[in-house]
Amino acid sequence: MAMVLDAFASYLVDMLTQVAADEVGAMLGVSGEINKMGDKLLDLKNFLADADRRKITDKTVQEWVGQLKHAMYEATDILDLCQLKAMESGSSSIDAGCCNPLLFCMRNPFHAHEISIRVKALNQRLDAIKQRSATFGFINLMSYEDRSGNALATHYGNPSRETVGDFDRSALVGDKIEDDTRALVTHIMQTGKEVNDGIMVVAIVGVGGIGKTTLAQKIFNDEAIEGEFSKKIWLSVNQNFNEVELLRRAIIEAGGDAQLAGNAKATLHRSLKDALIGHKTLLVMDDVWDHVAWEGVLKVPFNVAASGSRVIVTTRDEGVARGMIARRPYHQVDTLLPGDAWSLLKKQVLSGEIDEEHINTLTDIGLEIIQICGCLPLAVKVMGGLLRERGGLRREWEQVLDDSKWSVTKMPQELNHTVYLSYEYMPPYLKQCFLYYSLLPKSKVFHMDEVIAMWMSEGFIHGNSSDLEELGKNYYKELISRNLIELDKSYAHIWVCSMHDVVRSFAQYMTKDEALVAQDGDNDILTKLGSQKFLRLSIETNRSQSGDLDWTSLQAQQSVRTLISTIQIKMKPGDSLVTFSSLRVLYIEAADVAALVKSLHQLKHLRYLALLETHISVLPGNIGKMKLLQFLDLRGCTKLVNLPDSIVMLSQLQFLYIPNIHMIPRGFRGLTDIRKLIGFPAHMDGDWCSLDELGPLSQLKNLFLNKLENVSAASFAANARLGKKMHLIELDIGKDCVKIKM
Repeated sequence: MAMVLDAFASYLVDMLTQVAADEVGAMLGVSGEINKMGDKLLDLKNFLADADRRKITDKTVQEWVGQLKHAMYEATDILDLCQLKAMESGSSSIDAGCCNPLLFCMRNPFHAHEISIRVKALNQRLDAIKQRSATFGFINLMSYEDRSGNALATHYGNPSRETVGDFDRSALVGDKIEDDTRALVTHIMQTGKEVNDGIMVVAIVGVGGIGKTTLAQKIFNDEAIEGEFSKKIWLSVNQNFNEVELLRRAIIEAGGDAQLAGNAKATLHRSLKDALIGHKTLLVMDDVWDHVAWEGVLKVPFNVAASGSRVIVTTRDEGVARGMIARRPYHQVDTLLPGDAWSLLKKQVLSGEIDEEHINTLTDIGLEIIQICGCLPLAVKVMGGLLRERGGLRREWEQVLDDSKWSVTKMPQELNHTVYLSYEYMPPYLKQCFLYYSLLPKSKVFHMDEVIAMWMSEGFIHGNSSDLEELGKNYYKELISRNLIELDKSYAHIWVCSMHDVVRSFAQYMTKDEALVAQDGDNDILTKLGSQKFLRLSIETNRSQSGDLDWTSLQAQQSVRTLISTIQIKMKPGDSLVTFSSLRVLYIEAADVAALVKSLHQLKHLRYLALLETHISVLPGNIGKMKLLQFLDLRGCTKLVNLPDSIVMLSQLQFLYIPNIHMIPRGFRGLTDIRKLIGFPAHMDGDWCSLDELGPLSQLKNLFLNKLENVSAASFAANARLGKKMHLIELDIGKDCVKIKM
């Protein structure tokens, strides 16, 4: 359910109402069909929030919602087609009175006929869907804007609303966690306690969301620990870990070179041993579900570490601790004491608008809320994020306390009630961004800019804002403020977040009717791919108990709009992207995609293309046909050193990451929408300097330049025209030079 009906319906209606009635009235009767479509969506929009809510426990409603979503996606495809037809015909064919691509299409008889057939067919589908809706008795739920007076301001990025500078609302409260930390640090640093072939394993055990990771982090960063261990390694293991990926991450954390190690387990073991030998090492294995992650993967290479090395494991299952031969007694993490839980809740709510003195007047309600949360740290933090957004009025807190959603019956086990309540109070535009975030592979790092680019490409960010990227940043920060994603402080200068497993499980359950996240341990991936049509695929494994996953297995998913793959998928000659004609987002990492590159130009709707750590040496010469492409990321493609000339035809490009490119084609100056340009190479060709091409790019915010040694300082200053780039906030002028914040 990454597309939330209410939010996407608003997006569609906005697009359709841009077509002025007086402009299209005489255009082959299509205007009437367009108006009908808009009217139907407006009628349905009143009931969509109720439909989204009821689909959780009603499979019949779930089926109806799926039919409506597919119809709405078809409408966006039609509008895309109109835009493409207008762009393909060239701007010279569109007069000043017809700047709207839909109007342009309608004035062309051939295009108008093609569009008319599709719109009429879609209206017939919507008629049937609307007629069936009457059988469900949907009600017009109070809109979020009515329930929360500041929702519209939030949606359009109200500058007075506090969204940053307040995200360090830690879960570290009370004396107990301090006492536990001191006791465990002392225990870990004791000598003569080695077991398990010379390495002592310490287990932290407790239910999900109770604070195991927080306690382990506090130990990991303790000053005494810092001075005791020459190497510290933190690994998030998770339920569906991949052995090769786990070893590669361990090598990187230990300061080794995972690239040289390849993918063979024996080679990876040798590389990890080389990095650890003679070093007193602390390894934290967070969120372990199977003791094999230690006994079958990491134990052998870690045996070469120096005497006194330690392993800390956090797990929900005592059986994992036993399997890892952890030292008894295991440390059991208990729920918070009521006073500590109340302190934690207050920490989340405090802001420039709500002070502690005022919050203390709400203690009676707050104590009741934390009891419903079971005094679990995660639940308290999520609830604190919700109350922070609601404000400090007593009636708002009472409404949350008395909400019937705390006791919804027939709730699946995957749906944590606290997260569900927080989700239900979200505005629709934020719901779909939150759900989409759960599809991102947990083992990979995604920067805020990448996430926002994906949201934009899926149509989740829209409105009157002149800068949708800034609006996306507000959405991202709001998810942090609500404690649904958490800022990773190990990344000093970039925004990287993680999502707790309990929250992720909730979000993935909510998207299960239209998204498939394929992870190690899933035993029915091929069955699902063969029996269900998905709109989004996130592939983190190429193994399934029902057989190996290959490209052919995916090609039946012709409606997919996002495809994320972080593993090597088996491909054969002839495999292509042709069947994925609706793709908006394509993210492929560490795969041999040479066979697919030839068909890239067929992805007419594609906005986001990331080909990371691949062995491609060329991009197709016809890449210029991908007219709607806005984000192109080619990091780690070391064999790709030149861009095709047709890249200058991608007039919608906003983000271009080309760190290994040696030369760029002339005409690059025409890409005037570019905001972020990473890896632009400076080079000369006679009297022409590539920096000349930067002159007209006035929208640049982030500019990273390479190979400045190829041009003189005078050429750099004169040709790049940096002084005229009013939006530039970050300039990097090469690895031998400093990064400049403008």
